[in-house]
Amino acid sequence: MDSAALQKYLLRLFERHDVDLEADEDGWLVTDGDFPAIRADWHEGAAGEPGRLDVDVVLGEERCIEESFAGIGGGEAGCRDALKTFEQNVFHLLLAACWYVTDDRRMQITAWEIGVRSWDVFIGPFNVRGAAVADMPLDALASIEAALKREALSPELHWLRLVHSHAEDGDSRCEALLDNELWTAGTLALNEVAWPRGGDYSARCFMLLDVRDY
Repeated sequence: MDSAALQKYLLRLFERHDVDLEADEDGWLVTDGDFPAIRADWHEGAAGEPGRLDVDVVLGEERCIEESFAGIGGGEAGCRDALKTFEQNVFHLLLAACWYVTDDRRMQITAWEIGVRSWDVFIGPFNVRGAAVADMPLDALASIEAALKREALSPELHWLRLVHSHAEDGDSRCEALLDNELWTAGTLALNEVAWPRGGDYSARCFMLLDVRDY
């Protein structure tokens, strides 16, 4: 799927949720001529390999959410597979935190006290690919919350990507990203969790934290 088709897809997706964006000549969709702005790019995979959908959301001059999604299948089928993952697991959180259109059926919404501030927390589902496994452990989020409470977060929007992968031979790996950067404390927190055993699978969760106004 080329850039023009992706732009049209995103325009219609936002329109279905009563958000009108404007397309510029560089492929971005902007909000009333300003931020936030969003753009998607599809990269076809090599023979037999998944493609990759990159979605960028610019929040300001120097802040950009960068998310990527694997797409199973060749050509447009692979791109649509990746778009489906984006829509199911990330889109509604971005819509809530960046465009203030919230559907609480699509996410878990809670409040955490971190430092001296209260934060609205938007938590997406764990997207599991591969072998069928039991539900993701509830203490994964509790462990991440505890790790965040030891951080000195600036009073602005923050985003997290939590990843766990498990191989049939028992090899288990975790990774946490905070504002696009590897977050060692979060990775260690995920490593403390008892993840489901089974075949090969991966689980990813996207989260957003927005400081409350007083």
